[in-house]
Amino acid sequence: MTGNQQLGQLVHSFFIDQLTTVKGLRPSSMRSYSDTIRLLLCFAAQQKGTKITKLTLEDMSFEHVLGFLRYLEEDRHNHTRTRNQRLAALHTFFEYIASREPAMLQTCQRVAAIPTKRVPPAQTHFLERDEMESLLHHLPASGRFAQRDHALILFLYNTGARVQEVAELRAGNLELGDRALVRLHGKGDKWRTCPLWDQTAKLLTALLAKSGHPPAADAPVFCSATGEALTRFGIYKVVRRLAGHLDKPGTHRTVSPHIFRHTAAMHLLESGVEINVISDWLGHADLTTTNRYAEINTRTKLEALRVTEPSDASAAHRPTPVWRSDETLLNWLSNL
Repeated sequence: MTGNQQLGQLVHSFFIDQLTTVKGLRPSSMRSYSDTIRLLLCFAAQQKGTKITKLTLEDMSFEHVLGFLRYLEEDRHNHTRTRNQRLAALHTFFEYIASREPAMLQTCQRVAAIPTKRVPPAQTHFLERDEMESLLHHLPASGRFAQRDHALILFLYNTGARVQEVAELRAGNLELGDRALVRLHGKGDKWRTCPLWDQTAKLLTALLAKSGHPPAADAPVFCSATGEALTRFGIYKVVRRLAGHLDKPGTHRTVSPHIFRHTAAMHLLESGVEINVISDWLGHADLTTTNRYAEINTRTKLEALRVTEPSDASAAHRPTPVWRSDETLLNWLSNL
């Protein structure tokens, strides 16, 4: 087997066998790995002055990897976080190469030893409670997408869902009876259950009934003008159109779908909800944190739900905020 055939087979088996079959990664994660390996191959080919199809396994050298990381920061102007994310993908890729090609072990060990760069925690941005109330109160009441948009914003705030989880949401994931809830498919192929406010359930019920007949279980909940599921970018555009006026350039706060995740978490914290309940609620991906927490049942979540429902739907007393100045918790929030 020639060197370029060997490299091609390794790349193919890395994606098909390792990432898809063994690790069971979702399409979004696969795209991240694919982008990294594609950029690495393009960089190596450019450095060698050859076509990608002519690259050999020996071209996956330690020097090329170091040069690639410099290229990401200096030429592509990637943020340090992006550089670290790409490096994590390379660590996984070269670990796989080491398991398949012992002759590459020394190179793979040197790549594995490349450390991530320290980066300060991202500033945690969220909407204050009065800002959230005002946004919900002033959402358009008429128009082709008014019902969908209102349901989308309230759903993001109610659940703290990631944008990909919302894009993948299907009618079969909803239970809109007396105790309404949603099952969300999150990172690591994990499912979690979140209860829904009555007003969220009513909006979703009306939205799904709009077609005049019960939706199929695999029907998307939030649809575009063409009837297809809203994509991540489509959801981003909706949020920007409805909430972009809440940006705060002075503090670098830009309202995006993810800010509702931080907002949900912050408002739960301010209401006195225990941090382990919030961790389970949001499907926190940090195993070093979540492994210490017991599984939270739906009844506990329902109790937490009542203290965060918007004021126009609940007159319940809310405890005085006690978490606002806790730097540790704010840093935790930044990693959600």
